This record gives sequence, C-alpha cells and structure tokens, in this order.
Amino acid sequence: MTNVVGLDVGGTKVAATLLGPGGLGEHKQQPTKLDSAEQLIGQFVDLVGEAAGGQSYDAVGIGVPSIVRFETGEIAASTNIPLRGIALRKELGDRLGVPVFVDNDATVAAFAEAHDQDLKMASRNLVMITVGTGIGGGIVSDGHIFRGGSGGAGELGMTLIGLAINDSVPMPTDHFPQPGSFEALSAGHAIDRAAAAAAARFPDSALGRIAASGQKVLGPDAVNAAREGDEAAADVVRCWAHSLGVGIANAINTFDPDEVVIGGGAIAAGDLLIGPATEIALGYTHPGLRGRAGVRFATWGPTAGVLGACLLARHELERAARA
Repeated sequence: MTNVVGLDVGGTKVAATLLGPGGLGEHKQQPTKLDSAEQLIGQFVDLVGEAAGGQSYDAVGIGVPSIVRFETGEIAASTNIPLRGIALRKELGDRLGVPVFVDNDATVAAFAEAHDQDLKMASRNLVMITVGTGIGGGIVSDGHIFRGGSGGAGELGMTLIGLAINDSVPMPTDHFPQPGSFEALSAGHAIDRAAAAAAARFPDSALGRIAASGQKVLGPDAVNAAREGDEAAADVVRCWAHSLGVGIANAINTFDPDEVVIGGGAIAAGDLLIGPATEIALGYTHPGLRGRAGVRFATWGPTAGVLGACLLARHELERAARA
C-alpha cells in the first residue's frame, strides 16, 4: 500500500498527516499563513515534510476552502485564503516532486465520511453538508467524488430555501450568500443573529440575561440555554433545525443519496438539531424518495479533512494505475 500525505487547509489552520499501511500518522498543524500565496504554498511544503517524518510518499492530496478546477488544480474562487488564480496542483507538485491532487475541503471531507473505520468504502452515494460559519457541501456518487462540469459542484449553501416570490423575483444582491439561501438562513451567523434577536425580544430569558451582562449573544449560547429548558432559546434552535431540514430535503430530492451527513460546528447541538431537522426533511422529501436516505452526524470529526485528502490522493493514484 502506498504512502500519501493529506493537507486540510482552512482560514485559521492547516493540518497535515501521512496515511500509510499502518493507518494515519501524527497530525501536524499550524496557523494558516495568509499574507501571500507564496508564503502559504511554502507552508504547505513544510507541513508535508513534517507529516512525512522522513518517510517517502507517492502523492499529496489537499482540500482547500475554494472552488477548484480539479483537472488542473487551479483555484477558481477563494474567499478565505490567498490562492485565487493559482495553479496549485502544478505549483505544489513542482516543489514536492510527486503528483498533487487538489479539491474542495468539504468534498474531501465527504469522501472520508463515505469510508468506514477500516477505510473501506461504506456509502457509495452520500451528500455531506458542513454547517459552520458558512455552509459547504460534498457529493459522493457511485463511489466517486462528484464535481460537476467545472469542478464546482457541491455549493449547497447557495441553494435557495426561503426566497419570497410574490409579484416578481427579488433582484439578486452583489454578494453571496444571497438572501433566502441555505447559507443565509442556516449557517452559524444565522443562528447568531436569531439568538441576539431573541435576547432583545425576551429580556427575562436566559439569552436576555446574557445580553444584559454585556456579553455578545451567540448561537452556542442558544444551544446551551435550550438544553437547560429556556423556551426562547429552544425556539431559536428549533427554527434553525427546521431550516436545516429544508436544505437536507433539497439534497435528498436532488441527489437521492444513501446518506446525508451533517458536519461542522453544528454537531455540537446534538439531538436538539438532528432530530427536528430529520423530521422536517422527511416531510419535504418527495414521497417516492421518502425514508430511504439516512441522516446522521459526521463520524470522522476534525480528522475528516486530512483523511479525505489522503484518500483522494490514494484514489487518484489507483485510478491512474488502472488506466
């Protein structure tokens, strides 16, 4: 079995690890260097070397929070890291001297979630929805990553779940996420806003008391207060779960997966989120598809990104060997 290195790139940290016959190696992690593309690519090179720990490796996989043209590894769009327009596959491959495969970070996390603890493919048709500051998505179809025509498939946060259309369609804004989109209504910043609004509306609630103390009221405060039985907080979390459920239903209706996997910081809400979201998703799913797809939280946790990047590299090497 080959040795490969996986890199998981985020706006705050970069992690790397080696995957070999003995499984995953030790994670290496650093704060993301955001000053320039040159500095960031240099960091990738250094981290790959650290993760390899002197062992040889045959390829590198990398997941980035960007839209990627997979065949060339060019970064078509990126909001959090300075790589837009960079042909990252070639740049990094030239420096490392091995094949490099670049893909979206949520996409590689979805690929990891399609594998079991023995790293065997366990779910051949899977949609992953990552819910954090924003909403990302990854799609596995018939055991392979689905990228679409240009490599940008999986931007599930941009789907519209709450657009009010009366006499005419509202004109789109100049920035994303658009009003009424899945991300605008269901991402972390949406529950932050809802929690702050509930604190102002119900000053005697647990959220109201947090605001009165001078602290900023955030989504995790709503989740914690809901667990303690605060009704205002419970309403905030329930509404959030229901909007997530509509997005899940859209994913099921569009892709007919075996599983929809929820990842990201939303996992911390536990049963307060997954139960109501699944119930709403069931109601909005087409009757011909209803009840077939399972809905669960991600199981690989913070390992999903680097593991998925490793599995991407291994998968591409195996595919090339069969060609």
